[in-house]
Amino acid sequence: MGERRKRRRFTTEFKAEAVKRLLDGGKGLGEVATELGLSPGQLSGWRNEHLAAGSAEALAARKTEQAEAQRLKRENRRLEEEVEILRKAAASFARGIA
Repeated sequence: MGERRKRRRFTTEFKAEAVKRLLDGGKGLGEVATELGLSPGQLSGWRNEHLAAGSAEALAARKTEQAEAQRLKRENRRLEEEVEILRKAAASFARGIA
């Protein structure tokens, strides 16, 4: 029977650096994987996880921005109503004084 290979563990930092090297380096997946002593499938999986996490972060940021925009629109409507009330009150007082 063959000897079982011990499973290697990689830190999050190593994975992030490997994906960065792949995305920014201009080299192919197989080439970067070989340089780092990884299988192309393993590096591909890390890249997919990285891209999915990035899109999830972008989605969360968009949702936060949309919620803030809605809050600001509600506040703007309320302030416009207050201004209109004050405008009417000022006109009413001006008629009473004149």
